[in-house]
Amino acid sequence: MLDVVRSSYYKWREGREARAERERADQALAERIRAVHDESDRAYGAPRVTAELRDEHGMRINEKKVARVMRKFHIVGIHLRRSEIGQDASARASPSWPISLTRAVAPGGPPASNAGPFKNSPSPRRPSTGPWRRHGHRSNSASHA
Repeated sequence: MLDVVRSSYYKWREGREARAERERADQALAERIRAVHDESDRAYGAPRVTAELRDEHGMRINEKKVARVMRKFHIVGIHLRRSEIGQDASARASPSWPISLTRAVAPGGPPASNAGPFKNSPSPRRPSTGPWRRHGHRSNSASHA
């Protein structure tokens, strides 16, 4: 026997027809999305498909719903990664940062001037001494009174 509250079971059972209707509506929307997607040579993603459905077909529809239906029915637009645009495999294999960033640090560490002016200065919100502890709590709650 399942550990399900009786009222939850009956509510789920009553919603069966609504879920089936939503599934049919998603199926019909997927067919329209697929038609727009095929017209674009399968290039359009959810934002462009939504715009097309609104402008050309006069539908009032949310982009998130179009994206959800596209995911559900495995409708995917063309998307190129930034690193794949105009590069071959050898260009992707080599690092794109300048060589000067790969230099080794001297044995003594970075120069003190790189530490910044605020390295050891106290915080303006919290005094460096006094009854303050971590996370701003006082050491003694009786000192509030």
